Amino acid sequence: MDLKARHEIEHGVKLALDDAERTWGWGTPAGRIRAQRRARIIASGARLGPGTRALEIGCGTGMFTELFAQTGASLLAVDISPDLLKIAMGRNLPAEQVQFCERRFEDCDIEGPFDAVVGSSVLHHLDLEEALRKICGLLKPGGTMSFAEPNMLNPQVFVERRFRKWFPEVSDDETAFVRWKLRRQLEAAGFKQIRVTPFDWLHPATPASLIRLIGGLGRCLEKTPAIREFAGSMAICALRPE
Repeated sequence: MDLKARHEIEHGVKLALDDAERTWGWGTPAGRIRAQRRARIIASGARLGPGTRALEIGCGTGMFTELFAQTGASLLAVDISPDLLKIAMGRNLPAEQVQFCERRFEDCDIEGPFDAVVGSSVLHHLDLEEALRKICGLLKPGGTMSFAEPNMLNPQVFVERRFRKWFPEVSDDETAFVRWKLRRQLEAAGFKQIRVTPFDWLHPATPASLIRLIGGLGRCLEKTPAIREFAGSMAICALRPE
């Protein structure tokens, strides 16, 4: 096991002890709305639904696994952290639909092909070039990868990555992406029909009374040239060629 993998396991221990979803910002009223929207965007990009076989990378506490399972898709959910996986398995999702696997994704021997490979805020923890090649190899021809990842051009994300010791939710080795460079990396890994779209202006700390206003404003900003590049997240969708 390399140093980066050990760091991620140690970080998982801290997150599990300190309520990971609260630390990540998913537990607030605005955070729950953000999570639901993010899951819909990922699931739509991956075309999840009944009869779909999907691999989820970096499932963590299983919060997004549960939301993805609501589409009717069958899921194999992988994570490196035994502590976070324990929380995920405690959700008691249907065993005939959802299976969990404790593995470092880059090393695990998973049998494909999958209709889709999905994940939320996980690619920036991985050895990206290796992970993208593996994802492409696990997809069936015409299969889809769909992820949501942090946008390095967002001021908060940038500060978190530069001064990570001040932010307990940020692990020692994680980064964030700039979409133009990420597109080139996806092309190099063999993907086609690539879409990398900035989204998400709703901060987890938004008061409940302002969620509707900020959410509506954020959707306008997502359509505004130049300004949209500074959104908090990026939706990433790409196909393995037929």
